Amino acid sequence: MSRLIRRTHLYLALFLAPWMMGYALSTIVMGHRWTDPQVFVREREVTYDAAFPAGTSPRDQARQILSDLNLTGAFGVQGPNAQGQLTINRQQLVTPRRLVYSPADHRVTIDRATFQSTTFLNRFHHRRGYDQPFAADRAMAASIDLVVAAMVFWVLSGIWMWWEMRATRVWGALATVGGMALFAFYLWTL
Repeated sequence: MSRLIRRTHLYLALFLAPWMMGYALSTIVMGHRWTDPQVFVREREVTYDAAFPAGTSPRDQARQILSDLNLTGAFGVQGPNAQGQLTINRQQLVTPRRLVYSPADHRVTIDRATFQSTTFLNRFHHRRGYDQPFAADRAMAASIDLVVAAMVFWVLSGIWMWWEMRATRVWGALATVGGMALFAFYLWTL
């Protein structure tokens, strides 16, 4: 049993190393507020004549616009504003885009975010997918669930391995009590 737990602990850690590194780096960026404002550059501007039926929700309009422009995927929408413009934020991990649909001008402007490592890490950290109907988003969400389950397993298997090694019991107990005390201190003071 011990050998199985040790091997699972080890190989699971190696397999999930990219996720752990991504979350470690993104947490450092957010903790130190190193995220720069997102910079967009104009990718293109297209004429867009659409006749949406009365009562069509902004989300449905955005979905149709993205489909017509071959940009389907996870998105958020804002508006319409006082001029009737919709702002569509097409979420992508590496190259998110901002689309502004102006029905009065029959135009859609598409701006692409420039790559910045800090904003990339921030997007990676905040990525969620179960609320989106796309396979890639759901697969990413499932992999995050796997990382969470692995972390729980690492804690429990680490306790198991620590208890099996008699020589480490005193230092392990001190580390456990110290960690719990520090965590309690943060809960109390923050």
